Amino acid sequence: MKRLAYASPVNPAPSGISDYSEELLPYLGMYAEVTLYIEDGLRPTHPRLAQHLEIRPVSRLERDHRRRPFDAIVYHMGNSPAHLGIWRALQRTPGVVVLHDFVLHHFMLQEMVAVRGQIDRYRAEMRRRYGDEGARVAELMLRGRFPEAAFDFPFCEDVLERATGILAHSRYVLDRVTALKPGLATALVPMGVPLPPLIPRNEARERLGLPQNALILASFGHINPYKRLEPALRALRDLRAVRPDARYLLVGSISPNYDAPGVVERLGLTEAVTITGYVSRSTFEDYVAAADICLNLRHPTAGETSASLLRLLGAGRPTLVTATGSFTELPPGVAAQVDPDGSESDLILGYCRLLAERPDVAAAMGAAAREYVARCHTLEGAARAYVEFLARHCGWGDIRPLRAAPLWDVEERPPRRAAPRERLSFARDADQSAAQRAPAPPPLVQTVAEALVGLGVTGDDRAVLDAAARALAEIGFGRE
Repeated sequence: MKRLAYASPVNPAPSGISDYSEELLPYLGMYAEVTLYIEDGLRPTHPRLAQHLEIRPVSRLERDHRRRPFDAIVYHMGNSPAHLGIWRALQRTPGVVVLHDFVLHHFMLQEMVAVRGQIDRYRAEMRRRYGDEGARVAELMLRGRFPEAAFDFPFCEDVLERATGILAHSRYVLDRVTALKPGLATALVPMGVPLPPLIPRNEARERLGLPQNALILASFGHINPYKRLEPALRALRDLRAVRPDARYLLVGSISPNYDAPGVVERLGLTEAVTITGYVSRSTFEDYVAAADICLNLRHPTAGETSASLLRLLGAGRPTLVTATGSFTELPPGVAAQVDPDGSESDLILGYCRLLAERPDVAAAMGAAAREYVARCHTLEGAARAYVEFLARHCGWGDIRPLRAAPLWDVEERPPRRAAPRERLSFARDADQSAAQRAPAPPPLVQTVAEALVGLGVTGDDRAVLDAAARALAEIGFGRE
């Protein structure tokens, strides 16, 4: 019986990898005895984890492994502060890394500057790794600017040095890993997702209080400047000239440093755009079912493979994606590719008009998308790919399942209820106005804030915010 140490965020940690691991773990448990290592002090909210797995604080992994060595250790690394403890454990005890984002610059900026206060080290590392251009970008970021050029400097080298092997979900990431560290063992593994239920569109709209006959576009996930909102809104404005009933739903939280409502107002689309804020999984699935066309746009890219995109495709929704990074690896006919250049808005408009006017084309694209996810991105296939790599890499020999079924059913769902009808408004209230009149923060504080927001930190993430505040205080910020 093989023993596997598995270090990952889980809910309520603010990372999409929390959902990913909670869905994959019951399938990995078919092949090995899994010990789950999580951030110190985190209390998992998923009831099945504690029922079926041993759960340990990640700070104990080194000692546990020394006392009774595991047959393999797997670390999940992504561009989120939820991985801080995992990063520290990896430095002490090497293992196989699942690299969810090739670009870890945002994570390393936060770790060095916000948490440790190592400003000079960040400057020195950017110059050592990337030369004069890296040093220039570092100074821009330390002065409170966050240029797109930051994505050109991945800052993942230290992770690769400590990794004994790399698993990734795209050839895009693996090719770049091999260029940085030739000879490192790598494997391409599918990102497994449960196949979403096929929910009747009219039923979903009824529960959500949405008009039955409107043309509804929707985007999902955290809204930040890289999600291409402005090109999408310009396309919506032009689309409404021929389809006045067209509406756009933004389902997810908004970066506090990105004025998405202001962008909507400036383009005169306040009556056509709804921002829902964070929603539950069942409500998310209803919004997906209610949408005629989904937009999953992002540029620049950190090399991520989007689980939310796979959920849209798996639900059989016709979807537009940006033609960049791992998204270019989608098979033809599964999604519509939008170039992130001067033609972007025109392409979005053209695709939306085609899909709205040709329901046969939309249905064929949706069917091809669902078939692709059902065939290529199963949880069973993902777990098997993990185990096959570990067997080769760690010398496990022949792999036979320990159990005939997953540890628990990941498709258990609570009964569906009507979603709350309230939405976020675009009106500027008194608190927002007061915030706009507040003095601007020092450049470094602004940089740290923008980095935290870009990583998905919200006001609820007290442990991360407190650590950042302590680090800033130690280096002299925030004092009278």
